Amino acid sequence: MGNQKLYPRGQLKQLKVALSEAPVVFIQGPRQCGKTTIAMMIQENPNAVVGTEILNGPVPDKLSANEVDYQYYTMDDELTRTAASNDPSGFICNLPERVILDEIQRVPDLFLEIKAEVDRRREAGRFLLTGSSQAMSSPKVSESLAGRMALTRLHPLSQLEIKHGRVNMNSQLITAEGFFELLLDRKFETAQHPFDESSLPDRILKGGFPEALKLSTPRSRNRWYRDYIDLICQRDILDLSRIQMIDVIPDILLAAAEQNAGLLNVQRFAQSFGVSWPAMRDYFTLLKQVYLLEMLRPWHKVQMKRLVKTPKLHMGDSGLACSLLSLNSSALESDRILYGRVLENFVYLELIRQASWRDARILFYHFRDKDKKEVDIVMEVGGRHIAGVEVKASRTVRRSDFSGLRRLQAISGERFIAGAVLYCGDMCIAFEENMFALPISVLWDL
Repeated sequence: MGNQKLYPRGQLKQLKVALSEAPVVFIQGPRQCGKTTIAMMIQENPNAVVGTEILNGPVPDKLSANEVDYQYYTMDDELTRTAASNDPSGFICNLPERVILDEIQRVPDLFLEIKAEVDRRREAGRFLLTGSSQAMSSPKVSESLAGRMALTRLHPLSQLEIKHGRVNMNSQLITAEGFFELLLDRKFETAQHPFDESSLPDRILKGGFPEALKLSTPRSRNRWYRDYIDLICQRDILDLSRIQMIDVIPDILLAAAEQNAGLLNVQRFAQSFGVSWPAMRDYFTLLKQVYLLEMLRPWHKVQMKRLVKTPKLHMGDSGLACSLLSLNSSALESDRILYGRVLENFVYLELIRQASWRDARILFYHFRDKDKKEVDIVMEVGGRHIAGVEVKASRTVRRSDFSGLRRLQAISGERFIAGAVLYCGDMCIAFEENMFALPISVLWDL
């Protein structure tokens, strides 16, 4: 990569720790989100990941910089993939001391051989794997590497990472502190927060894939996303399942984009495409495994019978959703209902991307009851605390906009920490105790 400038990534610190502790580290995430870039950074300049100020910490004792000498292999290379497929055991046994195996899901038999190799010689940072599908959903993989592997999820770029721009590898890494800390500590002060609302549609339309962000026109980005979907269909989906009707997947994705941030009705999708309910469920499972779709589970208490228990459907990237719908800035702003749904998807993606950097685990849900009181995004922090976020595509906030958050607070009781309505205005203000109206830009500009 030479002197190529890179986006800072929030996962770098987690990756450093994982390489110092686990014999196998697996970076999972969609194609083109930056997995190979991080892997190549380790190969070409290990100190960029294990031990300089970019990680805000010293080199761990278990993995010193002079021990790291990674060799890179990708299963997208036909010759490498053929060799690994024909003789998985021999391929793994003949590898150098430390290796990067890129897109390993394309040769799933390698996982059992990696297990055997790790059991013979257990050393931290031995294997760094990347994969573009959720290989851990396979019982064979999850059981074979249980207790031997650290798993890191890499997302497309968050707006906070994009804001920090394309920086030199030796620049200071962005931290995970920000919106979550302030929300959980309820430290938002009443103040004007400068926000250029006119820039928001452009952020939504571009999304977070580094390659798409390089493109200057909507036409070129739309072409990139079409090619991206074709690539995933012809490689990852075919590797996961030999389905017969692969040509229908772009149409299913378009229909999903039209239902973005809505409750998922698999039966309705099945009827629209003339397939059985189980077959359509399998399609959604595949699209989730390759990160084109996200399913947001409902938050509920077992004893609460009046809560809706249907998941919400979200696209894996706002740029992908807008490309499928052939949207531009004027189309977004002219249809406020559509804008609201795409904006909710955009905010949800920003939250899960930033949450993936944090040490404390955050689980994401949505909330809705039979009275149609709802909260777009519910966050369960550390298995104890509950916080809620409602998204509004408007410049004003009314007391009624907090009705779903109040219902969530009443049900959660003492577990409820704070609620926020994120909107398109420019004022941070407390509406009532533990309830805040916040500009959407607080997610990346605090």
